[in-house]
Amino acid sequence: MEFDLDSCVEGVLGADRTWLGRAVTLVESTKPDDRTSATELLQRLLPHTGGARRVGITGVPGVGKSTFIDALGTYLTSQDHRVAVLAVDPSSTVSGGSILGDKTRMPNLAIDDAAYIRPSPSSGSLGGVTRTTRETMTVVEAAGFDVVLVETVGVGQSETAVAEMVDFFLVMMLPGAGDELQGIKKGVLELADALVVNKADGGNEIAAQRAVRDYRAALAMTAPANPRWVPPVLAASAIEGTGLDQVWDQIQSYFRSLTDSGALANQRANQQVRWMWSMVDDRLRDRLQSSPVVSDLASDLEHQVATAQTTPAAAADQILAAFDI
Repeated sequence: MEFDLDSCVEGVLGADRTWLGRAVTLVESTKPDDRTSATELLQRLLPHTGGARRVGITGVPGVGKSTFIDALGTYLTSQDHRVAVLAVDPSSTVSGGSILGDKTRMPNLAIDDAAYIRPSPSSGSLGGVTRTTRETMTVVEAAGFDVVLVETVGVGQSETAVAEMVDFFLVMMLPGAGDELQGIKKGVLELADALVVNKADGGNEIAAQRAVRDYRAALAMTAPANPRWVPPVLAASAIEGTGLDQVWDQIQSYFRSLTDSGALANQRANQQVRWMWSMVDDRLRDRLQSSPVVSDLASDLEHQVATAQTTPAAAADQILAAFDI
């Protein structure tokens, strides 16, 4: 059955959950016809976007990202916000399968009428975000969600991909910072707009406060992502619901700082341009991999590289030369 684009646009703008789900499925599709429809859909939704707070949340597995997002999101909906969670699940690099269990890990938001959770497999994408996370963000903003929380896999890949598509980048940490500081990547600290030490409960309160002090000291030795902003380090407990108001207050303060200085508009404009070039990279790669000429060459060249008959650089040149024909 032919996809009804007019009904989809109307449904998304009316926050109809059925059409919202269909729209996100459309922009995630890799089918050529679907991509054409998705491009038109996004073009028509674009004028209705831009009003949301876009917050990226990352952290090592086990830090409690999903529980924290469930608690923070529930706090925000109680403050009359509408919250969309784009939760990226780890995909198997072997089978391509994905757990897609975020709705079970966010039980309160899953039944909240003012919230929308969209789990998507990362499919091996760097930075723990899908190739279509930005497009999905456009759809949920057009549907009227004024806070978009992007949860990443947090497996140590390039968090730069996340930081470049959100307004505020929050890095979650665990209590017991002494050992963790030895292994923390300086680059992640440089991207952070705030650090939150989670699980400050159940006897961990003292350790959490010690971690807050240690992370503040670590941040003092790094260059902040925004020279006008000193990233705060906060303690919170997703289970007890403590510290969530302070986290949101800091996010709001950051937005006021960006808006008053005019930096928010510039930042989002630059993100749009980077998004364009990211799409160029993705689509060139897709065309390259689907090229019959490249397919004919690939197997033989892979064998030559594997058996040291030629160099990877020389083989890459041959593939690109064939693709240019």
